[in-house]
Amino acid sequence: MEKIKGFIERIIYRNAGNGYTVLNLISGEDDITCVGFFRTMDQGETIEAEGSYTTHPVYGEQFKIERYQIVPPGDEASIERYLASGAVKGVGAALAARIVKRFGADTYRIIEEEPERLAEVKGISDSKARQIAAEVYEKRDAREAMTFLQQYGISNTMAIRIYEQYGARLYGILKENPYRMAEDIQGIGFRTADEIAARAGIHADSDHRIRSGILYTLMQAGAEGHCYLPQEVLLQRAYELLQLDPPVIELQLANLSMDEKLVIKRSADPQEVCKVYSSAYYYAELSCAGMLRDLNISAGRELLPAEENDIHRKIARLEKQLDIELDELQKRSVLESAKNGVFILSGGPGTGKTTTINAIIRYFLEEGMDIYLAAPTGRAAKRMTEATGYEARTIHRLLELNGALSEEKRTARFERNEENPLEADVIIIDEMSMVDIFLFQSLLKAIAVGTKLIMVGDVNQLPSVGAGQVLRDIMDSERFPTVVLEKIFRQAGESDIVRNAHRIHAGEELLLDNKSRDFFFLERNDVNVIYKHMILLITDKLPGYVGAEPYDIQVLTPMRKGSLGVETLNEILQRYLNPPSEDKKEYMTGNTLLREHDKVMQIRNNYQLEWEIVSKYGIPIDKGVGIFNGDIGTIVRISETAGELVVEYDEHRRVTYPLSQLDEIELAYAVTIHKAQGSEYPAVIMPLLSGPRMLFNRNLLYTGVTRARSCVTILGSRATLREMVDNNFQNRRYTGLADRIRELIP
Repeated sequence: MEKIKGFIERIIYRNAGNGYTVLNLISGEDDITCVGFFRTMDQGETIEAEGSYTTHPVYGEQFKIERYQIVPPGDEASIERYLASGAVKGVGAALAARIVKRFGADTYRIIEEEPERLAEVKGISDSKARQIAAEVYEKRDAREAMTFLQQYGISNTMAIRIYEQYGARLYGILKENPYRMAEDIQGIGFRTADEIAARAGIHADSDHRIRSGILYTLMQAGAEGHCYLPQEVLLQRAYELLQLDPPVIELQLANLSMDEKLVIKRSADPQEVCKVYSSAYYYAELSCAGMLRDLNISAGRELLPAEENDIHRKIARLEKQLDIELDELQKRSVLESAKNGVFILSGGPGTGKTTTINAIIRYFLEEGMDIYLAAPTGRAAKRMTEATGYEARTIHRLLELNGALSEEKRTARFERNEENPLEADVIIIDEMSMVDIFLFQSLLKAIAVGTKLIMVGDVNQLPSVGAGQVLRDIMDSERFPTVVLEKIFRQAGESDIVRNAHRIHAGEELLLDNKSRDFFFLERNDVNVIYKHMILLITDKLPGYVGAEPYDIQVLTPMRKGSLGVETLNEILQRYLNPPSEDKKEYMTGNTLLREHDKVMQIRNNYQLEWEIVSKYGIPIDKGVGIFNGDIGTIVRISETAGELVVEYDEHRRVTYPLSQLDEIELAYAVTIHKAQGSEYPAVIMPLLSGPRMLFNRNLLYTGVTRARSCVTILGSRATLREMVDNNFQNRRYTGLADRIRELIP
């Protein structure tokens, strides 16, 4: 890195939200444009900076500052320039000149050590002298904190977050327990805190380090979908992270349990494993089990014959009105939803779930009941609306998400909760396999006892991206009425997508004769040939065939890495689907090049991101908060001057991302099958050549195939496809919701 020194002549631009700054630095006779993220620099200040020169396609040569320190002004000219710059509120050029004329080179010392003497200058009262000193102190404290944090290898952006969180307390925290930062500050994980702690001289066997490592291990397990870890698994993972002997780590489990950070579930059966939960996960499962029990208020009550006959008469009347014929399982679904407070409807593609949902909706409407429909994602809600003719919302919108973080600083606040429940008689949730334990907990809190909850989903889909396997656990508990639809109806049975999906689920041979209208297999065993055909399908063959734009056609793959993984495919597809041109701005973040018009995906829930919908005249007509894992949009603007990137998501929702925080989005020309859950695309292309057995399994293939509405095309090896159908391996999730339900409902 190169070093430069000079004074800041002018702040050209500063983004108040993220601190991205463009400034003009005078270094000797050189006039240098500098860019970076910092809030503590002001005009007139002298800085020493490290960084590198870059060439911007529009603004020319710039110096990108990686780290810096502000140098107190040392001569009279520097002091006057700093005070006159407006950096100190209430001090202009004339007053600055009088202050320096009175105190000379000793001015800065006077302000810091004897601020009352400023009143010796004409135009400065005692109160104004104190005000000037207080502002200089505040800036000095921030400046010293930035310099102090940089000693520990902390970037400017991260240093700003730490200082804003702790203020002057940061010195004590760094000295005593830097691992607090992993809990308190978004963006600082255990590994970052561990590096800082090592530089701060914290011992590797420190209690703080071990406890933080255990909690981090459980947090990582949560990111994999687990709600707990068996104690042996936890100790092994923590050992690999901390490089300390398991007995040393195990000693801290009891301490964390006493601090209510962990819940340890031991069984009376010595053969049963000891389960270690992070407290939030355990109490989420427990509260969900309790609320489900309370909602199912009619459990155990048998209907009188007259009551049941009355429901059957109403179902028969519905069939006439809708001109449909329900099979026995569909009729039973309507009956069970009418009888019970909680009901689960499951089934694969083509088994009549939509027809059954419509019959249930009409039944309750005939009863004069208010019904809410919802699904986990915007795409799933849109599909539900189209299928039923009634408005469906995302669960987050149904619960009226508020972007302010809760006291735990981990989850959003929903306006609908136990104190302000949803005003509905019936709530129907589709795509329940996608709902994780924390979203489910928030949903149940907002449903008052007496409201019916109907959960619909395909239990054979992949489980939720977030922790838990809620739908499977509720069904496995066997404590709530459930109907699994099995019959494939004639019209759906004409689709080879539906037929092959059921063959995959059953482990049977697929129909791959390419005489189909909607399911094609192209045997290609060369990666470069697969690339070529994939691009040809997206740009030329499929758009006209399915009546869609190239951007609507989705490539799905099991993997992130490798020649047919998400990362490589996105680079190749970007090159052909959105090639560079002079009228498209670009920005490099990490190892990824983002370009205007790129297709991108939000890769984690962000409850605070604000979005707005603007009219064609640029006037905001709607706004809200929350962009979620799996949402797909298009980059509409990149502005390095403003330090921001704008993405437009479904329903024309526009979100502005600071350039310093682009780790939440990635290219989405290709996405993993797991990320595609709940979505439906006009056409799906799946490249399947070879990969790890744990990924290339039946469950994953089934989920990928059922994402397509009109056409599936598989490119790759027939042998690999056969192996996936035969491989019924599923990654086990450590979840306990079924156990919690059985404990509460004998």
